Amino acid sequence: MKVINRIFQALAIASSLAALVLFFTKFAVITLGSGGENFIGAELAFGIKKEIAKGEFVNPQRSAYILFGFLLTVFGVLFTGFSFKSKGLRYASPAIGLIDGIFMLVIALRDPHLYINAAGLNASDVAYYGRNILFTAIALLALFVFGTAYLLIDDYIAVKASKGAKRTIFARIKAFFKDYKSEVKKIVWPGPREVVKNTIIVLLVCLVIGLFVWLLDMGLGRLLKWILGISTRR
Repeated sequence: MKVINRIFQALAIASSLAALVLFFTKFAVITLGSGGENFIGAELAFGIKKEIAKGEFVNPQRSAYILFGFLLTVFGVLFTGFSFKSKGLRYASPAIGLIDGIFMLVIALRDPHLYINAAGLNASDVAYYGRNILFTAIALLALFVFGTAYLLIDDYIAVKASKGAKRTIFARIKAFFKDYKSEVKKIVWPGPREVVKNTIIVLLVCLVIGLFVWLLDMGLGRLLKWILGISTRR
């Protein structure tokens, strides 16, 4: 079981590294006038100017969307790598993989003009994605799958080693909802009269505070005008 666990952990790290490497491959092609140029994901994320023909430049502004995906991928690699030393990071790795994977998948399946903001480009100019941006999303979703499998298997091994002293993740989740349900039953709900009474009290308090703030604002405003009037005369 431990061997399988290590395999899934290695696959999770490989998936996160693959996603990061794919950011340095062709993400999109932008054509302007008579020429076209390939742009890698990192260039789109940080905004790198390129000459596509003599005297013709494409200057993509930094894409906050792709930059966000790139930074999440970097954190995914770090958390997955350090999960060998700190078991607390086991939870962060699949969470980042899921969020980042869905985010990059949305970018890959929608119009590039929504996420590639190039100076001088019009809707008539051509900008289209390469396959690598879709592969990046797939690699990130694979990180979620492998990271989750590693998390569950490692948790099962820890529970088995504790000989019943610990509970599995599913058992802890079930116990949480069970306790939550029992606590909800202890709630004493107010009657209609108490609700009306408390609502009126809250409204009156809000009215008094609002009136106090209004008077304070008006008074300070007049005081400021008086001070400015005196300084102007001098």
